[in-house]
Amino acid sequence: MLSWRRDVRHFDTRPIDAAVIDRLFELAQLAPSVGNAQPWRFVRVKTQALRATLAEHVDERARAAGETYGESERAALYASLKLHGLREAPEIVAVFCDEEPPQGHGLGRATMPEALRYSTVLAIHTLWLAAQNEGIGLGWVSIVDPAFVTDLLDVPAQWRFVALLCIGYPIAPSDTPELERRGWQARGDWRANISER
Repeated sequence: MLSWRRDVRHFDTRPIDAAVIDRLFELAQLAPSVGNAQPWRFVRVKTQALRATLAEHVDERARAAGETYGESERAALYASLKLHGLREAPEIVAVFCDEEPPQGHGLGRATMPEALRYSTVLAIHTLWLAAQNEGIGLGWVSIVDPAFVTDLLDVPAQWRFVALLCIGYPIAPSDTPELERRGWQARGDWRANISER
């Protein structure tokens, strides 16, 4: 199951049944969170105008990021990558963290308030795994300006942007991450990330 859980960029445009989407969000709500604060806030982007604006924004940011590679082989490879599915994926979801959630009553975050954002990431991961279980892919679009997305979606002031997600059926599921298949970066040996003190 975990080997297929990849950052999908190539989506089939067919819609996801409403009951399935509801089930995914219901399962995401089961994610662990600091003090049981449940600070995640999901904003479904339904209007075509907002979707188009987000896609154009990401394309612009991706071009700017590509310039940092100069004229290298890495630059050519970067330019060939598909970096988002904002135009094709049937569901676009912006995820925010409520920095002042009424739930949890402040438990567990007096010394680490960032634990609220970590909890939000756990909800995204739970959503990701739930989607995979349905044969649905998820793509995390990270080439965005958080302030731009926050302003565009007009969310409450205490919400902090965490992620922009594309959700839909992948054109071709794979056990190998696309960036590994395309020669960008191989998966590392897990032993290299473990140390003892």
